[in-house]
Amino acid sequence: MERYPLLDTLQLPTDVRRLTLGQLPALGAELRDFLRHGIATRPDRLPAALTNVELAIALHYVFDARLDRIVWDGGHEAWPHEILTCLGDSWAGSRAPLDRPPFIRSADCAYHAGPLGHASTAIGAALGMAVGAARLGEQRRVVAVVTDSALTGGTTFEALNHAGSLPANLLVILNDTGSELPGNSGTLANHLARVLSGRVYAQLRHHGKKVLRQMPTMRELARRSEQHLKGMVLPGTIFEELGFNYIGPVDGRNVGTLVTTLRNLKRLQGPQFLHVLTGRAENTAAVAGYAPAAAGRSPPQARAPQEPHGFNNALHSFNEVFAQWLCEVASADPAIIAITADLQMTSCLASFARRFPERWFDVSVAQQHAVTFAAGLAASGLRPVVAISSSCLQRTYDQLIHDVALQRLPVMFAVDHAGLVGGDDATQHGSHDLSYLRCIPNFTVMTPPDENECRQMLSTARTLAGPVAVRYPCGEGPRVPVAASLSVLQTGRAQVRREGRSGVALLVFGALLEAAATAAERLDATLVNMRFVKPLDRELVVGLCANHRAMVTIEENVVAGGAGTGVAELLAAHGMQIPLLQLGIPDRFVERGTRPSCLAAAKLDAAGLSDRIERWLMPQNPERLRLAAGQ
Repeated sequence: MERYPLLDTLQLPTDVRRLTLGQLPALGAELRDFLRHGIATRPDRLPAALTNVELAIALHYVFDARLDRIVWDGGHEAWPHEILTCLGDSWAGSRAPLDRPPFIRSADCAYHAGPLGHASTAIGAALGMAVGAARLGEQRRVVAVVTDSALTGGTTFEALNHAGSLPANLLVILNDTGSELPGNSGTLANHLARVLSGRVYAQLRHHGKKVLRQMPTMRELARRSEQHLKGMVLPGTIFEELGFNYIGPVDGRNVGTLVTTLRNLKRLQGPQFLHVLTGRAENTAAVAGYAPAAAGRSPPQARAPQEPHGFNNALHSFNEVFAQWLCEVASADPAIIAITADLQMTSCLASFARRFPERWFDVSVAQQHAVTFAAGLAASGLRPVVAISSSCLQRTYDQLIHDVALQRLPVMFAVDHAGLVGGDDATQHGSHDLSYLRCIPNFTVMTPPDENECRQMLSTARTLAGPVAVRYPCGEGPRVPVAASLSVLQTGRAQVRREGRSGVALLVFGALLEAAATAAERLDATLVNMRFVKPLDRELVVGLCANHRAMVTIEENVVAGGAGTGVAELLAAHGMQIPLLQLGIPDRFVERGTRPSCLAAAKLDAAGLSDRIERWLMPQNPERLRLAAGQ
């Protein structure tokens, strides 16, 4: 007997429509089992995927993936959809999503409606597709699927506000993973959803508006009565006010109810809003029977941040250093406030949230609000610390400039996941932050090469009067022992780690220092830990230029506008000419892989750096290079 008797018969997403309605629950069970075994190495992603199993099946049962567009707000939530759309394509053979990126792209499969990156963007993209279809006369339906966390993002409501004012045929589906299904009222809710999405109700609503158009008073009374009725039994008044026809809530785990409701909604014109309840994601994982231990293996556990009660120098990741430092300084300074708008940083700060709940603000994915909120706190005399990943910080650029830097407010940014992250796709790499932060006036930008200097830089940032970013990669550092003291670095001062005799100077910004040290040894080059991207150590850079024949800048950031560009600008301003090689992330989007494999692909590992520098130096002075290499 085949393991997946239904799933294995599907070669195209439209094949789902060949099944009977009674077969769909069994297909859901197979898809759920396939997900459990296929992404057992990513248990953090599994709950979000499992909440969408029945919804993905129902969508492909009602809509035609060859013509219609289904846009998902995020990647791991869309894994059931991705499996159904690519079973006969890139999933063929192993059919295991182990190496798939958690953010889907249209390039991965012909049926993906992306591309999409961060959360809260699906509705805006789908609205553009719906308007585009109408302008081109294409008879296609467009669906946007968002989770409740996406509603915390301002771009979601901007898109909802715009969509409600247009006649575009757009269906927005809210997968509410945070609401529990009512035990005794589920049948009533589902019945109401079927009625309110049905043709009779829609016609009555439409024709009633026509009749009352010439009677403004009666029409307004009817409108208010309808809203009052819906408001008493349904939580959708706000979406009705935005111009949507709200339907729900419906049971998101009942595929039959979903199919019936979606069929009704497909016939309706204008913006529609369907509220689907799937229960909490973590409970769904349990209900689904996710138990890799039963199969003889345990799911890999992410390293939990050390509980910072007393100093602990056995810290192996930058985030552990940050979490301990934050709790340590907060215990002594009541002005310290922690803010995060990044789900990746929430677990890192769990210990802070337990110890200082009144000084902990998790605003979900509302990154722009987080920065403006921090600016308000700083303007009130507090010391806010914003914990955020590099790629999420990109979304806050206007707030960084206008709300923080322009007012020279002491907001501190702990920027995690900087550089090449690994594991995810190009949306998660922090490739650009040095470029977009370096050009903002009043900002101080620091790049620690190891855990100990990360702690020192965090302590330094706390003493500065203006905005400051401490930028570090994800995962483990080089395991440098962390000193207990909260020492402060001199602002804008670099550190020479090695004096070389080859006349070559390597200027390293951040976590690539260890890899660059290998190249420095091989070339007998001077090795400098630059520490500060802004302000640069002008005196040291000018001195190195006068005493060396060539200079190389190394950073885990795009070359364009990055730290190396800052060095080039400094030298040009002083009228100094020297061969200068700027090494960084190449001018392309680096795809998924482990962090080491991404660094190797970008030639930013030890071997790649040595090779690139040697090849560049060969025309400069072959004899000196030969001697430096010990040949």
